[in-house]
Amino acid sequence: MRTRRSLALAMALSLAATPTVTPAVAYNIARDYSGQTFFDGWDYYGFWDNLTLSQVWWLNETQATAEHLAYVNDAGRAVIRVDNTTTLPDGAKNRDTIRITTKDFYDYGSLWVFDATHLPYGCSVWPAFWTKGATWPDNGEIDIVEGINLMDHNQMAIHTLDGCTTDKSIVQTGQLGSTDCGTGSGCTVRESKANSFGAGFAQAGGGVWATQFDVAGIYMWFWNREDVPAALTQNTSAIDISSWGTPSASYPTSAQCNVTNYFTPQQLVLDIALCGDWAGVQGIYSQDCPGTCGVAGPGSPAYDNAYFEINYVRAYTTGPPLPSSTPVSSTTSTVAATVITSAPVPTANTDTGNKNGARRIGSSVGVLALVASVLGMLVLS
Repeated sequence: MRTRRSLALAMALSLAATPTVTPAVAYNIARDYSGQTFFDGWDYYGFWDNLTLSQVWWLNETQATAEHLAYVNDAGRAVIRVDNTTTLPDGAKNRDTIRITTKDFYDYGSLWVFDATHLPYGCSVWPAFWTKGATWPDNGEIDIVEGINLMDHNQMAIHTLDGCTTDKSIVQTGQLGSTDCGTGSGCTVRESKANSFGAGFAQAGGGVWATQFDVAGIYMWFWNREDVPAALTQNTSAIDISSWGTPSASYPTSAQCNVTNYFTPQQLVLDIALCGDWAGVQGIYSQDCPGTCGVAGPGSPAYDNAYFEINYVRAYTTGPPLPSSTPVSSTTSTVAATVITSAPVPTANTDTGNKNGARRIGSSVGVLALVASVLGMLVLS
């Protein structure tokens, strides 16, 4: 028995390390955040930005509704925006905007799909669609969509505690940047496809991202509107990712970074910051924008394009979702199914520290089903 388990595990690990192994992976819909009920599954932050030290106040739900900064438009799309109508009084440093976090946590064996027609952009604007563990930044961070100011490309990343690194041997279509996931900007990857951010993204009709969160690694894909896989455009309840090809960003589990050592179940986050410790750094800000980064001043036409317009956010799993009362999994022994659990309602400032000090990245495809089936076989035996 012990010999058979050892052999099966060795085979799984060997195949998981091979980037060309892409068996069929069946993901089933678990949560669909869309339409009139889009905001039902999220909590509002309701506090100042104590992550990136940006010049915003993230509203609570009542305030967001009153100021019409989080709503569903006539096209049925969710809109999250920066206040672009208020002239701030002299000395004011923060402008109202939104940060929301899913009530659910998503464990290994998850696939997240984000479909948007417009991303926030403009001088001082810093939007992100990202994930975090229960304790940030200790439990990992995955940056799926992120950019600043007038960037014309998306930057993906992962952030971890010290000890996780990546390198140029990883198979991905994006351009590798920083390789130390535990410091600074994390392990970054620049999207190589056109129109992945900024004005070009909106003019091209938007696009779609998918992120695989697995014990075998973290992998991210991006498609322009005309290239979105049929399973996503047809809104099927089950998805096979084996034909998706090489990801834009790949973070495979390896000797340099065992994903299970750095990531726990993740919550999805949408937010918009202004200025702060990336967009507002003078040497970076001045590359695209005049003067010094700030949100006060007369009027706010600079924020007319500072909004998300979202068709949907969907979470898929390799197994059925568990009841919302199920406690968050703290182990990786049952990797064949994603655990979807109810997150505790956050207090006003549950996250502390600097978000830019902890970001993350991903690699090749389709290893999940193989590893899950082999480990499932081990459990049964």
